[in-house]
Amino acid sequence: MTLMLIARRFGFLFVVIWAASTITFFIPRLSSVNPVRERFAELARMGGYSPDDLEKIVASFSKQFGLDRPLWDQYIDYLYSVVRLDFGYSLNRYPVTVVELIYQSLPWTIGLLLVSTIISFVIGNLLGAVAAWPRAPRWARNFSTPFVLFMGVPPVLMGVLLLFFVGFRLKLLPLGGAYSIGLVPEVSWSFALDLFRHQILPALALILGSIGSWVLTMRGMGITIQGEDYVNFAEHKGLRGRRIFRDYYLRNALLPQVTGFALALGTVVTSAIIVEGLFALPGVGTVLINAIRANDFPVIYGIVLFITIAIATIMTLMEFLYPILDPRIKNS
Repeated sequence: MTLMLIARRFGFLFVVIWAASTITFFIPRLSSVNPVRERFAELARMGGYSPDDLEKIVASFSKQFGLDRPLWDQYIDYLYSVVRLDFGYSLNRYPVTVVELIYQSLPWTIGLLLVSTIISFVIGNLLGAVAAWPRAPRWARNFSTPFVLFMGVPPVLMGVLLLFFVGFRLKLLPLGGAYSIGLVPEVSWSFALDLFRHQILPALALILGSIGSWVLTMRGMGITIQGEDYVNFAEHKGLRGRRIFRDYYLRNALLPQVTGFALALGTVVTSAIIVEGLFALPGVGTVLINAIRANDFPVIYGIVLFITIAIATIMTLMEFLYPILDPRIKNS
Protein backbone atom coordinates (compact mmCIF):
# COMPACT_ATOMS: atom_id res chain seq x y z
CA MET A 1 0.00 0.00 0.00
CA THR A 2 1.74 3.14 -1.24
CA LEU A 3 1.65 6.63 0.20
CA MET A 4 -0.01 7.82 -3.00
CA LEU A 5 -2.88 5.39 -2.43
CA ILE A 6 -3.30 6.50 1.18
CA ALA A 7 -3.24 10.16 0.13
CA ARG A 8 -5.81 9.48 -2.59
CA ARG A 9 -8.17 7.67 -0.20
CA PHE A 10 -7.97 10.40 2.44
CA GLY A 11 -8.34 13.02 -0.27
CA PHE A 12 -11.58 11.36 -1.34
CA LEU A 13 -12.69 11.31 2.31
CA PHE A 14 -11.98 15.04 2.51
CA VAL A 15 -14.07 15.68 -0.62
CA VAL A 16 -16.99 13.66 0.82
CA ILE A 17 -16.88 15.57 4.11
CA TRP A 18 -16.63 18.91 2.28
CA ALA A 19 -19.57 18.04 0.02
CA ALA A 20 -21.69 16.90 2.98
CA SER A 21 -20.80 20.06 4.90
CA THR A 22 -21.68 22.26 1.94
CA ILE A 23 -25.02 20.57 1.34
CA THR A 24 -25.84 20.74 5.05
CA PHE A 25 -25.02 24.45 5.04
CA PHE A 26 -26.82 25.62 1.90
CA ILE A 27 -30.01 23.51 1.78
CA PRO A 28 -31.53 24.96 4.98
CA ARG A 29 -30.67 28.46 3.79
CA LEU A 30 -32.66 28.00 0.60
CA SER A 31 -35.68 28.46 2.81
CA SER A 32 -36.69 31.85 4.13
CA VAL A 33 -37.23 30.41 7.62
CA ASN A 34 -35.05 31.95 10.32
CA PRO A 35 -34.35 29.20 12.90
CA VAL A 36 -33.80 31.72 15.69
CA ARG A 37 -37.07 33.50 14.93
CA GLU A 38 -38.97 30.22 14.68
CA ARG A 39 -37.66 29.01 18.02
CA PHE A 40 -38.31 32.20 19.97
CA ALA A 41 -41.66 32.78 18.27
CA GLU A 42 -42.72 29.41 19.66
CA LEU A 43 -41.45 30.41 23.11
CA ALA A 44 -43.27 33.74 22.79
CA ARG A 45 -46.55 31.99 22.12
CA MET A 46 -46.10 29.90 25.26
CA GLY A 47 -44.63 32.62 27.47
CA GLY A 48 -46.49 35.74 26.34
CA TYR A 49 -43.54 37.82 25.13
CA SER A 50 -44.38 41.12 23.49
CA PRO A 51 -43.52 41.57 19.77
CA ASP A 52 -40.97 44.31 20.55
CA ASP A 53 -39.11 42.11 23.03
CA LEU A 54 -39.21 39.21 20.57
CA GLU A 55 -37.59 41.26 17.83
CA LYS A 56 -34.83 42.37 20.19
CA ILE A 57 -34.17 38.80 21.29
CA VAL A 58 -34.13 37.53 17.69
CA ALA A 59 -31.77 40.31 16.63
CA SER A 60 -29.41 39.60 19.55
CA PHE A 61 -29.27 35.85 18.95
CA SER A 62 -29.01 36.27 15.18
CA LYS A 63 -25.93 38.42 15.72
CA GLN A 64 -24.46 35.90 18.16
CA PHE A 65 -25.05 33.00 15.75
CA GLY A 66 -23.72 35.05 12.83
CA LEU A 67 -26.96 34.97 10.84
CA ASP A 68 -26.79 38.71 10.19
CA ARG A 69 -23.53 38.38 8.24
CA PRO A 70 -23.15 37.81 4.47
CA LEU A 71 -23.74 34.24 3.32
CA TRP A 72 -20.18 33.76 2.08
CA ASP A 73 -18.71 34.80 5.44
CA GLN A 74 -21.08 32.41 7.20
CA TYR A 75 -19.95 29.60 4.86
CA ILE A 76 -16.25 30.19 5.54
CA ASP A 77 -16.82 30.28 9.29
CA TYR A 78 -18.97 27.16 9.03
CA LEU A 79 -16.25 25.17 7.24
CA TYR A 80 -13.71 26.32 9.80
CA SER A 81 -15.99 25.21 12.63
CA VAL A 82 -16.49 21.80 10.96
CA VAL A 83 -12.72 21.30 10.87
CA ARG A 84 -12.67 22.01 14.60
CA LEU A 85 -15.77 19.80 15.14
CA ASP A 86 -17.58 22.82 16.51
CA PHE A 87 -21.24 22.70 15.44
CA GLY A 88 -22.36 25.69 17.47
CA TYR A 89 -24.91 26.04 20.27
CA SER A 90 -28.27 24.43 20.78
CA LEU A 91 -31.20 26.84 20.50
CA ASN A 92 -33.38 24.73 22.75
CA ARG A 93 -30.79 24.13 25.48
CA TYR A 94 -28.60 27.20 25.14
CA PRO A 95 -25.74 27.63 26.16
CA VAL A 96 -25.16 23.87 25.75
CA THR A 97 -23.19 23.16 22.58
CA VAL A 98 -24.13 20.60 19.93
CA VAL A 99 -20.88 18.73 20.56
CA GLU A 100 -21.77 18.38 24.23
CA LEU A 101 -25.17 16.91 23.36
CA ILE A 102 -23.57 14.44 20.94
CA TYR A 103 -20.88 13.54 23.47
CA GLN A 104 -23.46 12.83 26.17
CA SER A 105 -25.69 10.69 23.96
CA LEU A 106 -23.11 8.97 21.74
CA PRO A 107 -22.15 6.14 24.18
CA TRP A 108 -25.76 4.91 24.23
CA THR A 109 -25.96 4.87 20.42
CA ILE A 110 -22.56 3.21 20.00
CA GLY A 111 -23.45 0.53 22.53
CA LEU A 112 -26.76 -0.27 20.83
CA LEU A 113 -25.25 -0.20 17.33
CA LEU A 114 -22.14 -2.17 18.24
CA VAL A 115 -23.98 -5.00 19.95
CA SER A 116 -26.87 -5.30 17.48
CA THR A 117 -24.70 -5.00 14.36
CA ILE A 118 -22.10 -7.54 15.50
CA ILE A 119 -24.74 -10.05 16.65
CA SER A 120 -26.76 -9.76 13.42
CA PHE A 121 -23.59 -9.98 11.31
CA VAL A 122 -22.28 -13.09 13.06
CA ILE A 123 -25.59 -14.95 13.33
CA GLY A 124 -26.76 -13.97 9.85
CA ASN A 125 -23.56 -15.07 8.14
CA LEU A 126 -23.40 -18.36 10.04
CA LEU A 127 -27.00 -19.18 9.18
CA GLY A 128 -26.45 -18.20 5.55
CA ALA A 129 -23.33 -20.32 5.29
CA VAL A 130 -25.08 -23.32 6.81
CA ALA A 131 -28.10 -22.81 4.52
CA ALA A 132 -25.85 -23.09 1.46
CA TRP A 133 -23.60 -25.89 2.76
CA PRO A 134 -24.73 -29.13 1.05
CA ARG A 135 -23.45 -31.34 3.89
CA ALA A 136 -25.53 -29.55 6.55
CA PRO A 137 -28.64 -31.28 7.90
CA ARG A 138 -31.91 -30.32 6.33
CA TRP A 139 -33.29 -28.80 9.53
CA ALA A 140 -30.18 -26.60 9.82
CA ARG A 141 -30.54 -25.36 6.24
CA ASN A 142 -34.18 -24.42 6.84
CA PHE A 143 -33.56 -22.80 10.22
CA SER A 144 -32.79 -19.43 8.61
CA THR A 145 -36.12 -19.14 6.77
CA PRO A 146 -38.01 -17.20 9.51
CA PHE A 147 -35.21 -14.62 9.68
CA VAL A 148 -35.48 -14.05 5.93
CA LEU A 149 -39.20 -13.39 6.34
CA PHE A 150 -38.42 -10.74 8.98
CA MET A 151 -36.64 -8.71 6.27
CA GLY A 152 -40.00 -7.35 5.17
CA VAL A 153 -40.66 -5.87 8.60
CA PRO A 154 -38.97 -2.46 9.16
CA PRO A 155 -37.05 -2.17 12.47
CA VAL A 156 -39.48 0.48 13.70
CA LEU A 157 -42.51 -1.76 13.12
CA MET A 158 -40.59 -4.65 14.65
CA GLY A 159 -39.97 -2.47 17.69
CA VAL A 160 -43.66 -1.63 17.97
CA LEU A 161 -44.58 -5.33 17.80
CA LEU A 162 -42.01 -6.21 20.45
CA LEU A 163 -43.24 -3.39 22.66
CA PHE A 164 -46.86 -4.53 22.40
CA PHE A 165 -46.46 -8.29 22.73
CA VAL A 166 -43.32 -8.69 24.85
CA GLY A 167 -43.44 -5.52 26.90
CA PHE A 168 -47.13 -4.64 27.21
CA ARG A 169 -49.01 -7.94 26.95
CA LEU A 170 -46.51 -10.41 28.40
CA LYS A 171 -44.75 -7.84 30.63
CA LEU A 172 -41.47 -9.70 30.27
CA LEU A 173 -39.28 -6.66 29.58
CA PRO A 174 -39.46 -2.89 30.19
CA LEU A 175 -41.34 -0.74 27.68
CA GLY A 176 -38.63 1.88 27.31
CA GLY A 177 -36.00 4.06 28.89
CA ALA A 178 -32.34 3.39 29.54
CA TYR A 179 -32.92 2.12 33.10
CA SER A 180 -35.70 2.01 35.66
CA ILE A 181 -37.03 5.24 37.08
CA GLY A 182 -35.54 5.99 40.49
CA LEU A 183 -32.29 4.12 39.93
CA VAL A 184 -29.04 6.02 40.23
CA PRO A 185 -26.38 5.03 37.67
CA GLU A 186 -23.60 3.20 39.46
CA VAL A 187 -21.11 0.40 38.95
CA SER A 188 -23.01 -2.59 40.32
CA TRP A 189 -24.46 -5.87 39.11
CA SER A 190 -28.01 -4.81 39.90
CA PHE A 191 -27.76 -1.65 37.80
CA ALA A 192 -25.98 -3.51 34.98
CA LEU A 193 -28.75 -6.14 34.92
CA ASP A 194 -31.45 -3.46 34.85
CA LEU A 195 -29.59 -1.64 32.07
CA PHE A 196 -29.28 -4.87 30.09
CA ARG A 197 -33.00 -5.63 30.38
CA HIS A 198 -33.86 -2.20 28.99
CA GLN A 199 -31.60 -2.71 25.96
CA ILE A 200 -32.96 -6.12 24.90
CA LEU A 201 -36.05 -4.94 23.01
CA PRO A 202 -34.39 -2.16 20.96
CA ALA A 203 -31.48 -4.46 20.16
CA LEU A 204 -33.88 -7.23 19.06
CA ALA A 205 -35.75 -4.77 16.83
CA LEU A 206 -32.51 -4.01 14.97
CA ILE A 207 -31.17 -7.58 14.97
CA LEU A 208 -34.31 -9.29 13.70
CA GLY A 209 -34.67 -6.73 10.93
CA SER A 210 -31.13 -7.17 9.59
CA ILE A 211 -30.28 -10.85 10.02
CA GLY A 212 -32.26 -11.84 6.94
CA SER A 213 -30.19 -9.69 4.57
CA TRP A 214 -26.96 -11.26 5.86
CA VAL A 215 -28.47 -14.73 5.46
CA LEU A 216 -29.40 -14.13 1.81
CA THR A 217 -26.11 -12.55 0.76
CA MET A 218 -24.04 -15.15 2.59
CA ARG A 219 -26.09 -17.96 1.09
CA GLY A 220 -25.46 -16.57 -2.38
CA MET A 221 -21.74 -16.27 -1.73
CA GLY A 222 -21.66 -19.79 -0.29
CA ILE A 223 -23.27 -21.28 -3.38
CA THR A 224 -20.69 -19.49 -5.55
CA ILE A 225 -17.78 -20.65 -3.40
CA GLN A 226 -18.80 -24.32 -3.67
CA GLY A 227 -17.64 -24.52 -7.27
CA GLU A 228 -14.22 -22.96 -6.68
CA ASP A 229 -11.10 -25.02 -7.34
CA TYR A 230 -9.70 -24.68 -3.82
CA VAL A 231 -12.89 -26.12 -2.31
CA ASN A 232 -12.88 -29.05 -4.74
CA PHE A 233 -9.17 -29.60 -4.07
CA ALA A 234 -9.79 -29.69 -0.31
CA GLU A 235 -12.55 -32.25 -0.78
CA HIS A 236 -10.34 -34.44 -2.99
CA LYS A 237 -7.60 -34.32 -0.37
CA GLY A 238 -10.01 -36.00 2.00
CA LEU A 239 -10.14 -33.19 4.58
CA ARG A 240 -12.84 -33.31 7.20
CA GLY A 241 -16.05 -31.50 6.36
CA ARG A 242 -15.76 -29.24 9.40
CA ARG A 243 -12.32 -28.00 8.33
CA ILE A 244 -13.44 -27.46 4.74
CA PHE A 245 -16.43 -25.49 5.99
CA ARG A 246 -14.35 -23.32 8.32
CA ASP A 247 -11.08 -22.73 6.42
CA TYR A 248 -12.02 -23.00 2.76
CA TYR A 249 -15.72 -22.21 2.57
CA LEU A 250 -16.71 -19.81 5.33
CA ARG A 251 -13.48 -17.83 5.42
CA ASN A 252 -13.56 -16.97 1.71
CA ALA A 253 -17.29 -16.35 1.57
CA LEU A 254 -17.01 -13.83 4.43
CA LEU A 255 -14.69 -11.48 2.55
CA PRO A 256 -17.36 -9.69 0.47
CA GLN A 257 -19.54 -9.55 3.57
CA VAL A 258 -16.98 -7.31 5.25
CA THR A 259 -17.55 -4.74 2.52
CA GLY A 260 -21.29 -5.19 2.95
CA PHE A 261 -20.84 -4.62 6.69
CA ALA A 262 -19.46 -1.14 6.04
CA LEU A 263 -22.11 -0.35 3.44
CA ALA A 264 -24.89 -1.46 5.78
CA LEU A 265 -23.83 0.95 8.52
CA GLY A 266 -25.73 3.82 6.92
CA THR A 267 -29.00 1.89 7.01
CA VAL A 268 -28.33 0.55 10.50
CA VAL A 269 -27.55 4.03 11.87
CA THR A 270 -30.77 5.43 10.39
CA SER A 271 -32.82 2.59 11.86
CA ALA A 272 -31.09 2.90 15.23
CA ILE A 273 -31.90 6.61 15.42
CA ILE A 274 -35.62 5.93 14.93
CA VAL A 275 -35.62 2.92 17.27
CA GLU A 276 -33.93 4.99 19.99
CA GLY A 277 -36.72 7.53 19.80
CA LEU A 278 -39.32 4.76 19.94
CA PHE A 279 -37.83 3.24 23.10
CA ALA A 280 -36.91 6.62 24.66
CA LEU A 281 -33.21 5.79 24.93
CA PRO A 282 -30.96 8.79 25.67
CA GLY A 283 -29.00 8.31 22.46
CA VAL A 284 -28.30 10.46 19.42
CA GLY A 285 -31.65 9.45 17.90
CA THR A 286 -33.64 10.81 20.83
CA VAL A 287 -31.62 14.04 20.79
CA LEU A 288 -32.30 14.40 17.06
CA ILE A 289 -36.04 13.75 17.43
CA ASN A 290 -36.30 16.28 20.27
CA ALA A 291 -34.38 18.80 18.18
CA ILE A 292 -36.80 18.33 15.28
CA ARG A 293 -39.78 18.86 17.58
CA ALA A 294 -38.22 22.01 19.06
CA ASN A 295 -37.00 23.45 15.71
CA ASP A 296 -33.46 23.28 17.08
CA PHE A 297 -31.77 23.61 13.68
CA PRO A 298 -28.11 23.71 14.84
CA VAL A 299 -28.54 20.36 16.62
CA ILE A 300 -30.23 18.82 13.57
CA TYR A 301 -27.47 19.99 11.21
CA GLY A 302 -24.73 18.99 13.63
CA ILE A 303 -26.01 15.44 14.17
CA VAL A 304 -26.65 14.83 10.46
CA LEU A 305 -23.18 16.08 9.57
CA PHE A 306 -21.56 14.10 12.39
CA ILE A 307 -23.22 10.87 11.22
CA THR A 308 -22.13 11.55 7.64
CA ILE A 309 -18.53 12.12 8.69
CA ALA A 310 -18.51 9.01 10.87
CA ILE A 311 -19.87 6.73 8.12
CA ALA A 312 -17.49 8.17 5.49
CA THR A 313 -14.53 7.65 7.85
CA ILE A 314 -15.53 4.04 8.55
CA MET A 315 -15.88 3.35 4.82
CA THR A 316 -12.38 4.70 4.22
CA LEU A 317 -10.89 2.58 7.01
CA MET A 318 -12.61 -0.51 5.59
CA GLU A 319 -10.81 0.07 2.29
CA PHE A 320 -7.49 -0.20 4.14
CA LEU A 321 -8.65 -3.23 6.13
CA TYR A 322 -9.91 -5.29 3.21
CA PRO A 323 -6.47 -6.00 1.62
CA ILE A 324 -5.24 -7.15 5.04
CA LEU A 325 -8.10 -9.64 5.29
CA ASP A 326 -7.58 -10.85 1.71
CA PRO A 327 -3.91 -10.68 0.59
CA ARG A 328 -4.98 -11.57 -2.96
CA ILE A 329 -6.40 -8.06 -3.34
CA LYS A 330 -3.98 -5.30 -4.22
CA ASN A 331 -5.20 -1.72 -4.10
CA SER A 332 -4.19 0.41 -7.01
